[in-house]
Amino acid sequence: MSEGYRPRVCFYGDDFTGATDTLATATEAGLRSLLFLRVPDRRQLKAAGELDCLGIAGAARSMAPAEMREELEPVARFFSGLQPPVTHYKICSTFDSAPHVGNIGTALAVWRQHISNDFVPVVGGQPNLQRYCLFSNLYAAVNGGGEVFRIDRHQTMRNHPVTPMHEADMRVHLAQQGMQVAAIHAPAYAQDAEQLDAQVERIAQAGPDAVLFDIGDAAHLSPVGRQIWRHAQGRPLLAIGASSVVQALCAYWREQGESAAPSMDATHIAAAAGAVFVLAGSLSPVTARQVAAAKSYERIALDARRLIDDDRAYIDAMLSRIAQRLNAGRHVLACTADGAHLEGDRVSLRLAQASGNFLRRLLPLTTVRRIGVAGGDTSSHALKALDIWGLSYLGKLSSGVALCRAHADGAREDGIELMLKGGQMGGEDLFDRLVNGA
Repeated sequence: MSEGYRPRVCFYGDDFTGATDTLATATEAGLRSLLFLRVPDRRQLKAAGELDCLGIAGAARSMAPAEMREELEPVARFFSGLQPPVTHYKICSTFDSAPHVGNIGTALAVWRQHISNDFVPVVGGQPNLQRYCLFSNLYAAVNGGGEVFRIDRHQTMRNHPVTPMHEADMRVHLAQQGMQVAAIHAPAYAQDAEQLDAQVERIAQAGPDAVLFDIGDAAHLSPVGRQIWRHAQGRPLLAIGASSVVQALCAYWREQGESAAPSMDATHIAAAAGAVFVLAGSLSPVTARQVAAAKSYERIALDARRLIDDDRAYIDAMLSRIAQRLNAGRHVLACTADGAHLEGDRVSLRLAQASGNFLRRLLPLTTVRRIGVAGGDTSSHALKALDIWGLSYLGKLSSGVALCRAHADGAREDGIELMLKGGQMGGEDLFDRLVNGA
């Protein structure tokens, strides 16, 4: 980026898959966007060029509060130096978080040290992913297009292995993480703009830590985007939420004729030019169905316990087996489905880290140029293990699932095409679409 250039939005994604969804959202809306995998240096910023939307992907969702503070402080300092009008703390659309892991209140406390604006909008819901927030209660569909459940009755989220959701009212959920949250509910958007402005001001003047905005329909995005942008004009602010934060801003900018560029057509993705490797470290039922439905791959089961225990002989044998098949031009889907039955301290995090190390060791053994990683935490740690500094968006494989181009200094990683998929995301044919194109 050129000296003194100021992005409209900077965002930190608390897991890598969610960060790529925000990257996709911004790019499709015409914003010049790039996602960095860590705080960039001056050379990387120059290589990126002038950006409207600059993201940093992280793994705070899987961290304890002390780890989160260590992770987020340098990012907050870096963003503060860029002075974007809006800093977006990007969380999962299902608000995956708890007092002991991924604590959103901890993130707010870090950014409070760098952003003086007391107005902190929290955007609930993301309709294009069938996530809805109405009267502060969060709802989500099962299996993309399936029945919608309140989040504490959602069969996957109420049984999440790390952050099970036992509360649907996001004010209460966030209060458990140290945040006092007021709310603007969907009927308020029927008012004219000045009346809504006045209502928001009354609530903000009462001094809550944040104001939660319902999003139950795509039509709710623009009025919420107006509130975010209006409050960011005086002093830069922090906004919290899923990719719907950027969706709301872009919806408002389009209405005002302030779009940065024509929207991108993200509907066409070419078939893979060679062998495709997928590493499925997600323990979600959605991913399990996608694995079962995949027709294009040879499936190889990885023993999760032996990965976690760093059984070198076993890992070397599996690396050799997979590399041999990939180098013969065969698509391979490696999965750690037995990880759901493991017990032990922070087993999900340890499995994600082990999966990332496995991928790092596999790449030098192959010429594979298109890779899929399933699982939010697995994706985060897989990319942390690789020598990649940035991602740009190529296209959409499914709602909430992006295909990205890797930016790296080394020829092996530079230009690799990556699909990073959260556990709940994508249709059953997703892995075949990665091979055959969309």
